[in-house]
Amino acid sequence: MQLTKNAKKVLESRILMKDENGEMAETPEDMIIRVAMALTKDEKDQLEFVDIMDKLYFLPNSPCLANAGTDMPQLQACFVLPIEDSMESIFGTLADMATVFKSGGGVGFTVTHLRPKGDIVKSTCGSSSGPVSFLEPYNAAINAVKQGGRRRGAGLACMSVDHPDILEFIDCKKDNDKYTNFNISVVITDEFMMAVKLNKDFGLTNPRNGEVTKTLPAREIWDKLIDGAWRNGEPGILFGDTINKHNPIPELGKIEAVNACSEFHGLPYESCNLGSINLAKMVTDNKKIDWELLENVTKTATRFLDNILDVTEYPLPQIKEISLGNRKIGLGVMGWGDMLFKLGIPYNSGRALELAFKVMGCIDDTAFYASYKLAEEKGVFPNWHKSPHFQEKYGKVRNASRTCIAPTGTLSIIANCTSSIEPAYGLVYEKHVLDGETLYEVNPVFEQELENRGIYSKELLQKIADNNGSCQGVKEIPEDMQKVFVVAHDISPEWHVRMQAEFQKNVDMGISKSINARNGSTKKDVEDAFMLAYGLGCKGITYYRDGSREEQVLTTGKKEKRDKVKVEVRERPVETSGITTALKTGCGKLYATVNEDDVGICELFLNQRDGNGCRVAYNNALAMVSSMALRAGVAVKDISKALKGQSCGQPVFEKGGLILSCPDAIGKHLDKEQEFQDFRNEMEPLMVSQQAGANHPKRCPDCGGRMISQGGCETCRDCGNSRCGG
Repeated sequence: MQLTKNAKKVLESRILMKDENGEMAETPEDMIIRVAMALTKDEKDQLEFVDIMDKLYFLPNSPCLANAGTDMPQLQACFVLPIEDSMESIFGTLADMATVFKSGGGVGFTVTHLRPKGDIVKSTCGSSSGPVSFLEPYNAAINAVKQGGRRRGAGLACMSVDHPDILEFIDCKKDNDKYTNFNISVVITDEFMMAVKLNKDFGLTNPRNGEVTKTLPAREIWDKLIDGAWRNGEPGILFGDTINKHNPIPELGKIEAVNACSEFHGLPYESCNLGSINLAKMVTDNKKIDWELLENVTKTATRFLDNILDVTEYPLPQIKEISLGNRKIGLGVMGWGDMLFKLGIPYNSGRALELAFKVMGCIDDTAFYASYKLAEEKGVFPNWHKSPHFQEKYGKVRNASRTCIAPTGTLSIIANCTSSIEPAYGLVYEKHVLDGETLYEVNPVFEQELENRGIYSKELLQKIADNNGSCQGVKEIPEDMQKVFVVAHDISPEWHVRMQAEFQKNVDMGISKSINARNGSTKKDVEDAFMLAYGLGCKGITYYRDGSREEQVLTTGKKEKRDKVKVEVRERPVETSGITTALKTGCGKLYATVNEDDVGICELFLNQRDGNGCRVAYNNALAMVSSMALRAGVAVKDISKALKGQSCGQPVFEKGGLILSCPDAIGKHLDKEQEFQDFRNEMEPLMVSQQAGANHPKRCPDCGGRMISQGGCETCRDCGNSRCGG
């Protein structure tokens, strides 16, 4: 295996076996032999399995790499567990979920069947606390149980859009610090989408008795969904009717939940294993796709994943029964962005969409054929006989489902390729993994192209890093390279959605993909993406606006590191400068003076002329403590975060939103002051250089961000001003 330093680091931390002293007990080569020998006794199959892993043509999911051939042989990645409307089911599933996490899997579940808040509970003569109240113990359980002792569990909570508590559910992760161990998704129906389009009311149904308890304007729910996705990426959306239209065995039940990353669509207690073909390895040196190699790898990978089902140790008997009954496997891809780079095809182009259909069509057809041959050899999946629908539509195959596309976070690092079907997030970027450790990476295809053209230099890489990982507008990069080497934020949300939809045409189950949008994207952008995804037949969509959470897996650009709190407090200079602003609050006008020194914002003074003695003392104390924190190095955003959201029960409307209290007003004002300072600091060098007659890139008149050429338009990379093409 030819592995990068980062790949070795990930393997050593998460995958490779250690001895009782915590020392490495195997090499990567030992690992692939261990996995192959655990999956089959057939020597020919073993050699083929070793070959596709050793050459990084294909890798199975992390639980398989970590657990195959060990004393904990649980190799499945994805699980769906049911929750019914009883305490026994709620906490029974909680225990089952902990068991799954301990064995190395991720879990999706739905809270749709739980009665709404305030509904009657006959057994206690009381009222229900509602499904959202039970998310807290689930969150705590995920936090407490490590997956196989190597990583935290991952979960996804789903709720149908017609549940009476849907508005509370949509808002339950409004706070980024709430329920941090799982994501949430809302299951949308065709009926709801029609009500949104026609601007009609929509009925909410009590799952206990099937009665419509109230109606709301569909747009009210829809707008709240849009707002949440724009705010911090929560919730995602699942198109439930579209998913069930493609349910391979509807006789066994309705699909109501998906796994933690949304690619596996499972019935209650169903599980699935995943594996990904590295498309970057399917391109020849003369920039052609090796279709024969792709077909051969697909055949071997299908057999590989089917074997996992028979050797894995299932965490629960119910999971074993239905998983072996349906034998679903999830063969997907990674390295799609790198394949396009190698072929010289822009991600945001019609050529890329055509190729996506052709590549995934080849994999889907070949996997189906391989499953057909396995059925001839070993028999169809047991529940095939229970499904006239399947028999008529598909005929005899070994696996009820064969393809889905996972996020491939760990696998893409090991294979040193772009993840899943995503475009490159950045050509030079930071990736936060391994419990907070940061890895720095340069896209290998881009790096090689720079070397081939004789323009590679560390200085050029630094320029690209400082340009948010993009080569757009970097004058040293030839125009033809800029056209091909586009990254996530260079691509409009429309192209992200269209690419997902094109792959979905040839994928049995789902696709884990995020619409990685720029920070300046609008709520209208989110709505357009959601509508387009529904119209094009996607089974779900997640929209993430860069920087909308304080912690995110991927970041681009140069990032200054500093401690949140320094031990020493810098002295207050004799002179400071600042501005006094009158803030509107429920207690009257509050005058806030924010002063700066040569480092940044350093102190805060508060004065309220109409305040009583207690309020004056409170304001003085708040200002003094805030000033001490500022000079101790605490970031303004951390101080404002502690102040914002505090409510005194006397809210007032101010331009730009609702002011909940004096601390809330101060926190929001500090954010504005910091934004102004950041803008000024960014513009200052540019203004100096312009005075010196230097040639500089265009700047956005709204936010000062850099304007780039994209699709014939001048576009701001920060706020999206004048953005064209969706």
